[in-house]
Amino acid sequence: MISYLNGDIVEISYDSLVIDCNGVGYHVYISRPSDFSHGKCLVYIYYQQKEDGVFLYGFKTKAEKELFLKLIDVNGIGPKTANGILGATTVNNLISAIEGGNIAFLKKLPAVGPKAAQQIVLDLKGKLIIDANAIKNNGSRFSDVYDALRSFGFKTSEIDNAFAKITNPDSLKTEQLIKECLKLLRK
Repeated sequence: MISYLNGDIVEISYDSLVIDCNGVGYHVYISRPSDFSHGKCLVYIYYQQKEDGVFLYGFKTKAEKELFLKLIDVNGIGPKTANGILGATTVNNLISAIEGGNIAFLKKLPAVGPKAAQQIVLDLKGKLIIDANAIKNNGSRFSDVYDALRSFGFKTSEIDNAFAKITNPDSLKTEQLIKECLKLLRK
């Protein structure tokens, strides 16, 4: 099993990267190749072996890989579909849609119809908690929210649960995020 690749990105295409690790070039399918640039990298890997070959799927963060693994556990969602889903939205927005049961949002994602959207919500709702470290990796603004809420005495796991219920946190200002989390935490 391959957990990650640490090397140099030597080629970027519309759906994949070639990563040189000690003279071996690995072809890795990526949901958003535009997030990467040529040069040094660390890419988390999902290894799939099928009759017609070996496929590597890569992720910039552990949170993205963990969400991918949960998606492919859903009946009817394979690695290609899960990769397309992650390429069409952010980890936070996808978790918010699943936790909120937002079928309309999920149906807009590539290769996700009404039945697949309902199955995703049925299988994953309540099972996705945003990792505090994953949130911090999305910018200092989110870490400021976590720091402020922890100063009020809330535990990270409580903040994770509240944060997961907020739809589209990227569109809110820091103060608004804190207020929304506090409303959810006080319930």
